[in-house]
Amino acid sequence: MKRCYLIFAVLLFNCAAAFAQKDSAARVTDSLNNLLLLQQSKQLHQLENKRLLDSLKKMELQAQLREVKTNDEAKRQELKSQLDAIAYQDSIRLIEKEKKIDSLRSFVTGYGVAPFYEDTLFFLYARLGSFGPDERAEAITNRIKKLAKKSFGGKDTLKLISNEQIIDISSGENIIMSISDDDGLWANTSKAVLAAKYKDIITKSVEHYRSDFTWQTILKEALLALVVLGALVAVIFGVNKLKRKAKLYIIKQKGRRVKGVKIRNYVLFDADREANFLFHVNNTIRWLLVITAIYISLPILFSIFPGTQGFADTLFGYFLSPVKKIFNSIWHFLPNLFTIIVIVIAFNYLLKGLKFLKNEVECGDLRIHGFYPDWANPTYQIIKILVLAFMLIVIFPYLPGSESPAFKGVSVFLGVLFTFGSAGSLSNIIAGLVLTYMRAFKIGDRVKIGDITGDIIEKTLLVTRIRTIKNEINSIPNSNVMNSHTTNYSSDAPDKGLIIHTTVTIGYDVPWRQVHQLLIDAALATDLVVKEYSPFVLQTSLDDFYVSYQVNAYTKEPNKQAIIYSNLHQNIQDKFNEAGVEIMSPHYSSLRDGNTTTVPPEYLPKDYTPPSFKIKKEEGRK
Repeated sequence: MKRCYLIFAVLLFNCAAAFAQKDSAARVTDSLNNLLLLQQSKQLHQLENKRLLDSLKKMELQAQLREVKTNDEAKRQELKSQLDAIAYQDSIRLIEKEKKIDSLRSFVTGYGVAPFYEDTLFFLYARLGSFGPDERAEAITNRIKKLAKKSFGGKDTLKLISNEQIIDISSGENIIMSISDDDGLWANTSKAVLAAKYKDIITKSVEHYRSDFTWQTILKEALLALVVLGALVAVIFGVNKLKRKAKLYIIKQKGRRVKGVKIRNYVLFDADREANFLFHVNNTIRWLLVITAIYISLPILFSIFPGTQGFADTLFGYFLSPVKKIFNSIWHFLPNLFTIIVIVIAFNYLLKGLKFLKNEVECGDLRIHGFYPDWANPTYQIIKILVLAFMLIVIFPYLPGSESPAFKGVSVFLGVLFTFGSAGSLSNIIAGLVLTYMRAFKIGDRVKIGDITGDIIEKTLLVTRIRTIKNEINSIPNSNVMNSHTTNYSSDAPDKGLIIHTTVTIGYDVPWRQVHQLLIDAALATDLVVKEYSPFVLQTSLDDFYVSYQVNAYTKEPNKQAIIYSNLHQNIQDKFNEAGVEIMSPHYSSLRDGNTTTVPPEYLPKDYTPPSFKIKKEEGRK
């Protein structure tokens, strides 16, 4: 257990390190992007400063050109050449600006101007003087808000004021925003076109904002909100009414249609449980409908009022975005799904073919040299597991999310847990496979494993189950079976017969040939002893007071050894008693009349009397 906790902690640490590394890499990437943006911005700022200096120099040269006398043609040409050089430098700088701006488009995000309801009118990317794009966006947003609160005469109220460097959009004496050449470059257009576009956007936005706050619009919105609320109340009332009707219908149908769920002989639900289940389903459907109606009505209410339209989009987005993602994921997964279906069908037919071969070998119609029929099913199960594992390996790349780090991490974690948690089970499985192909025993065999004797009733990959003669079920792990000594009484019994044997001790006063015959007669008189194989007797030892005789007989019923041994012992007693031979060991002498026989009375003659002690007097003694 401690090992599992340690492994789990190590995995968590690795996952945390991976996420930290990923987050660190993301921060490094953002830092590099910001550094690159700062460098590019500085370079753009330097180009702009050079352009401003050239513009000042250009104005100075133009002033000098106007002051040059008409007859001083050399001076005039010199000034024109300087102006042409400045114009050429401006064109070169413009091209450099375009290239640098194009390189920044992929990772630079603009700052939006959103004065009303969080609707973004346009984005700003370029600096203007000492103001960054974020400061410009915030200032322009505040100016448009102030403009919307003032009287607005029409579209012509906003004016464009142009000079050599920038174009101003103004309202009266107030400048709303200024547009430079850099703004035009970011928008892939000229500053004049961009200024006219922004002027139109601002005008329409302000007009739309003011139209939303007329008393006619407010009254209409309020009436629409009341209609939506009324519809919501009506829907909730109707849902509650339907819920009550459904409940009454279930109560009426109890014992008729609602009479329980029965699968063959198993009662899954009786009538009362089914009715309660239907009540819960009815109540759940009611709440789902009410919550759905409320969820749909709230965005509608929010969309009526301009100030809350953003909330409507957000609420709809909470529902529609996941649904859209799910449908998009399903749509994009369809080709992989068809591929998986084709793979599964192909492997299914392969398994059917292998199962057909297994059945043919198992029933004996198909014979393979050196391959036993009882191997067919376990071999098929092993091949089936390997085929299914290979199928999963083939399908794995087509599963959704198979390439994600989380999916891979969970797979590794489960693999580690399975490896360490199933070490004992794996040893039992391997032992089960070895026992199968060793053919040490099969179902129904009478065996002795360790100190347990019984019949094999089940063989699995994990355990072997034995039923003893007392109907006790013993489950032995296969690894223990492999490590124990196994005796199989049934493997050769059908062909060669199982030799059962028992030992009796008879005194030296009884002829051994008589004892042999009596034991053989007792064995032949025993049921389930094979008569065609002659029983035989072995004298296993010559002890101080008796001889040990072992009788051996053949049987083809090893599973009935207990009753065979019992009958054999009974017959031995009967045969010896009938012959008047005592089985009692000569050790027995102190607590009885030594002349009285141990043979039961029913085996003795009716006029039998125990002999008296005999005393013989020797001649010559008095």
